Formats: sequence, structure tokens, C-alpha cells
Amino acid sequence: MQVINPGSALRLALCVVLASLILGSCNKPKEPTTAWQWPLPPDMPLPRVPAENPMTDAKVELGRHLFYDTQLSVNGKQSCASCHQQQFAFAEARPRSVGATGQQHRRNALALVNIAYNNTLTWAHDGLTDIEQQLLIPLFSDDPVELGLAGQEAEVLQRLKRPPYPQLFKQAFGSTEPEMQQLVMALASFVRSLLSFQSDFDRYAYQNDDAALSQLQITGMNLFFSERLECHHCHGGFNFTQATSHSMQPLDLRPFHNTGLYYTANSSAAGYPQHDRGLAELTMNPADDGRFRAPTLRNIALTAPYMHDGSIATLEQVIDFYAAGGKVLLEGDYAGDGRLHPGKSQFVRGFELTASERAAVLAFLYSLTDPNFITNPDHSNPWQSSP
Repeated sequence: MQVINPGSALRLALCVVLASLILGSCNKPKEPTTAWQWPLPPDMPLPRVPAENPMTDAKVELGRHLFYDTQLSVNGKQSCASCHQQQFAFAEARPRSVGATGQQHRRNALALVNIAYNNTLTWAHDGLTDIEQQLLIPLFSDDPVELGLAGQEAEVLQRLKRPPYPQLFKQAFGSTEPEMQQLVMALASFVRSLLSFQSDFDRYAYQNDDAALSQLQITGMNLFFSERLECHHCHGGFNFTQATSHSMQPLDLRPFHNTGLYYTANSSAAGYPQHDRGLAELTMNPADDGRFRAPTLRNIALTAPYMHDGSIATLEQVIDFYAAGGKVLLEGDYAGDGRLHPGKSQFVRGFELTASERAAVLAFLYSLTDPNFITNPDHSNPWQSSP
């Protein structure tokens, strides 16, 4: 799920207006009868869910069909799942996404892991806090085109009159006639259902299984949470990201950081590459140059390549990047020493690791992988068995 190009704050404002029109213009749907049961570890707080879109089994199932349906794009060639693939923890194995019309985006597709708990969405936007609102961007934005549905709403709704949609809409909203509001609400419900709490780390931390982690992984965990490495300051909490809010957390953090990836000091406009300056594009605050959201580290071993632009290929290279305190580029359009960026986070200071310590940190990160998440049939493509 991407955000729109630099200088397009007006388009984003229009998307927000469109969200209010789509989500507020229709009659309130009938309340479905089957409530959703959150599959969470004991004592895990509940996610916050908008009162106007409560979770139900029927909406989640409808949303699953919509998520995997290529007819939800302008040309029938792409679905949400094209860029958010289950085998990669609902990310994709390419540096930057490509939309339905072949347009390459400037950012890497974020993994959809436990985003029911996210307090901000996308790589660099501090105002998108509801999934229902954020979904309007991949659905309708034209710069870049993702699914490209702007102006195609009537055609899309017509496509949703084929089986099994009439029955699914009836079960979810009490009517066989699809509405755009309902489409967005169902998609949001399915995305909220993508929960991952069955990793080896979860067994160790929440099921009191001391044998779930090896000694090497425990060593890596202790390093991860140490002040020496400082990883936990940006990737803390049960979801391994600051971008977390829930029913028991009154504090709402804005988790955007400059990690020293770029600093084009020799260009006419010093700082991050001008085609993507992160949060600064929206706030117009130079202090936000190069600030991007710290993603969850759950299933991080499955979501390569890394960083907002997919510019680091492997998890091992990510560790080396943070150990160096940033990245130095000696040539090319973005040549410069990212370690010297004046807005770089105070927690990215660099550190030294022995070979065994580096292996331990890597082993701990692998312990955050949840094999069930990428094989769970409740999350899988419902169209695969169709002719």
C-alpha cells in the first residue's frame, strides 16, 4: 500500500474527501449477526476497531474474496494480493511495487502483519490512522496508479454482482446489491484479521515455553533489547514497532525516523533524494526529511528486500547497515554519507558486533517468523479452486 508522489498533498486531500463521501454517503448497513472472535494470546489487548465498522465473520470472508479479486482493478489484471502476497507475510519480493497499468512505484510494499494495531499507515503519513481511509489510496489514486478505480466505480460494482458476491454481501450487509462503502469496509475487516502471534518468540514470551528459543536466539534477543544496539527504541512492544495502539494504550506515538540511509550533501538540495523525502513531503518541515515509519519486525525474515525503497537486499545487510550507523554511497545520483544527515535518529549511532553476536541477532529475528501466518487457509486465496 503506497502513498502518492511528492508535491501531491492536494491529491491526498482529495482522497480524504473521497473517503468521507464513500464511507458516509450510504445508508448504514444492517448489523451482521456473527461477531468476530479475535484469535489472540492470553492477555493480549484488543485492537481498536471503528464503531461504524465492527468485525464480523461475514465481512472478513467477503473482504478475503475482494482482496484476491483481480476484477478490483481497472483492467482486471491486479488485486490487492498482487503486491501483498501471503507467502511473503503479505509483502512482495521486489524492491518497489508495480501498479495494474505497469507503473512502477517509488516504495516497497509494506507487510500486512497485525496492522489492526497500527496507529499510522503507509511509510510516511502521520494522518492516515484508519484502514478504511487508507484503502482509498490504492483503490483510487492516479499518481501513481495502483488499482486505478477512479471513475470506474459503477463498472466495479457491476462486476461484484457475479457469484458468489450476492450471497457474500447478503451475509455481510443484509443486501445482495454491492455498495462502494461496503467494499471498503469488508476489505478493511479482512486486513484487520491478518494476525500473527504463533512464532517461536510468541511461544517463548506468551506461552511460557522456555524451549521455544535456542540459546543463540536468547542471546540475540538480549542484544536486541540492549542499550548497546538500541533496536527496541523503534521496534519495541509486542508488535515490534512504535506504530502500535490498542484498547489498553492511551499514548499515541508517531513512529517516524531518519535512519541515515541517504544524505545527498553535494546536490543542490541537500538531504534525502528529492523524489521521496518521507514525512517532510506532507509536513513541509525540514526536520522530517527522510523520516519513515518503523515497520513491524514480525515475520521480517520473509519480507526482503528492506527499507522504504527496497534498497537493502538481505536481513544480514540490514544488520550491517545499522552497525555502521547509516549508509555511505560513493557514486550515483544519491552519493553521500547518510551517517552525517543532521536529522538522523539519535538511536542510529552504530555499534560493533562479533561474528557470533551478529549470528545471534539474526537468529533472534528469524524467531519472529510465524509459519502458520503464511499457510493459514483463512488468509488464503479463495479463488484458487475456481475454474
